[in-house]
Amino acid sequence: MNDMSKPPVRKIIHVDMDAYYASVEQRDNPELRGKPIAVGGSAARGVVAAASYEARKFGVHSAMPSVTAKRKCPELIFVPPRFDVYKAVSQQIREIFAEYTPLIEPLSLDEAYLDVTQNLKGMEIATEIASEIRAKIKQVTDLNASAGISYNKFLAKMASDLNKPNGQAVITPKNGPAFVEQLPVKKFHGVGPATAEKMHRLGIESGGDLREKTLEFLVEHFGKSGPYFYGIARGIDERQVKPNRVRKSVGAEDTFSQDLHSYEPAREGLQPLIEKVWDYCEANGIGAKTVTLKVKYADFNQITRSKTVPAPLPAITDLEEIVALLLAPIFPPRKGIRLLGVTLSSLERQSSGTEPQLQFAL
Repeated sequence: MNDMSKPPVRKIIHVDMDAYYASVEQRDNPELRGKPIAVGGSAARGVVAAASYEARKFGVHSAMPSVTAKRKCPELIFVPPRFDVYKAVSQQIREIFAEYTPLIEPLSLDEAYLDVTQNLKGMEIATEIASEIRAKIKQVTDLNASAGISYNKFLAKMASDLNKPNGQAVITPKNGPAFVEQLPVKKFHGVGPATAEKMHRLGIESGGDLREKTLEFLVEHFGKSGPYFYGIARGIDERQVKPNRVRKSVGAEDTFSQDLHSYEPAREGLQPLIEKVWDYCEANGIGAKTVTLKVKYADFNQITRSKTVPAPLPAITDLEEIVALLLAPIFPPRKGIRLLGVTLSSLERQSSGTEPQLQFAL
């Protein structure tokens, strides 16, 4: 690590729980262990929120329509989600993190970045910290976690996928650029399907291809994301691990492979986006008062519809209800819909006497 010009080298850990919701359900119900299960609704418009590893072998994954999942895996068992339990377990995991560092940045209930460059245990080796944290999570919650260790957030996130489930991997400063060079851009964290498709059109298939493009070229084609892509193509990511942050907004969107023309598929397509933004707010102890629906049509024209309520939304069902209200008047649409998005804004920290460090939620 002495070949890095900027001492000290940061030590970042990305912890990611394995099939989190599904694993909690299998832990709490022995009859579900070893079986293909999906957390979510089995109804015609249901969506898979999480799939056990047994279900993933059949190609079932989160955000998949339940009818598709059942077709891929006829033995699939659907279990309704219990967000209160997932949040409580997440709190236990968060408390373990806080024993090692105050620099914890949750991404959702089941994953977070930790900066352990300076840590509360005075431990020198980040891989040992990651092993210890994973062992403690197993001991306290009886759940498996995977971890990625590296010198920046991007590579730590990529490393946590390498030895899943129940494993960890390291990407060193020496190996970082070479790792990125051979990585397909569609696997890059921060590159969604639409961006990957655009990169492919520009002849960018791998990190090596991305590295050949100038900063000017990337800014021209990808705007404010250009400098980020330029950096990660070289294994460089200067973003800090930011605890206790309240963003101005949190949003998620999806471009569909086929244009949507009717209400039911649109509402179904919005469900994983609703769960994603709600999950983030839950993990960070944030409440939202404004909901915005984004609709982009086949001709690339787009509209937004918003609703603001007097107090932060108390439950995910309230968010689902508002999204449904905003969506309904758009149908029948004048053209096919190619993209839908949900954004929460007017965000504020939720105060709680019993949980003074809610920002450490995982």
